[in-house]
Amino acid sequence: MPAQTILPRWRGFNLLDFFTTKSSGDISEDDFRWISDWGFDFVRLPMCYTLWIEEDDAYRPFEPMLERIDRAVQLGDRYGIHVSLNFHRAPGYSVNREREEPFNLWKDQEALDAFIFHWQLFAKRYRGIPSAKLSFDLVNEPASPSPQAMTREDHERVVRATVAAIREVDPERLVIADGLSWGNDPSPELSDLGIGQSCRAYAPMIVSHYKASWVNGEGWPMPTWPGPDVSGEHWDRTRLEQHYQRWLDLARMGVGVHCGEGGAFCHTPHDVVLRWFRDVLEILTPEGIGYSLWNFRGTFGIVDSNRQDVGYEDWHGHKLDRQFLELLRQF
Repeated sequence: MPAQTILPRWRGFNLLDFFTTKSSGDISEDDFRWISDWGFDFVRLPMCYTLWIEEDDAYRPFEPMLERIDRAVQLGDRYGIHVSLNFHRAPGYSVNREREEPFNLWKDQEALDAFIFHWQLFAKRYRGIPSAKLSFDLVNEPASPSPQAMTREDHERVVRATVAAIREVDPERLVIADGLSWGNDPSPELSDLGIGQSCRAYAPMIVSHYKASWVNGEGWPMPTWPGPDVSGEHWDRTRLEQHYQRWLDLARMGVGVHCGEGGAFCHTPHDVVLRWFRDVLEILTPEGIGYSLWNFRGTFGIVDSNRQDVGYEDWHGHKLDRQFLELLRQF
């Protein structure tokens, strides 16, 4: 029996139309159509909260951008795709370094109040849409716990307070919490809360983030699979199984688990990506754990990924990585 039986085994992609402070929110219906036509059923929208506020005032919603998020939710419904809204930048926290937040989500009540305000805003806006179609993924990739920035107790307090606030408005809404340590570590202390948790498929980092400047990967040696990580530790299928064991243990506690992000930057050799990601999928799939590739269009994706070692197929004026697509469709 699969370890994970609570959530559907969603399969899909992250769409980045609301990803940064400069994103347009111009969601593409083609993306939803193609994702659905190819047999997938899940889209995660990593979003930046500053897009839907005015004059950097966390309590002044900007309706035109909220209407663009509405459109994404509507497109999901139209094409039979579950939409998961995620705060990639929340009031007081983001892994993206493009902006310095004025407060700390994990330490400051002011930040938590703003965080709750926004999630209740969405809870009111989408009340009545069933959780089979829409979920709330609270905040992208909380960092590794530390006394200075965020302890496990801080994280638990923020999650519990926010879930309670969402349920005040919409008791049935499905809520998901990303794993700690940037999505790698589960939170069994939240197992009683009735929420899902989201892991990642980025290990080992030398495969997923080779030459990625935001993790200082430019000087890393060319990755192989199996092969050493940056630290010199050998990674193979067995080591991957060990990596995911904690998530399987969490799932067997009755917690829904989904892999909300995974994939490899365009500089990793294509044959390495395919062999590695097949191993990831062969581990997660029998355990009932679905996945959401980072991303759909772009340097980790299957469309317009800018890989230099791929024979792309022309797809309505875009470059389609057919090999990667067909690998994903097998799972």
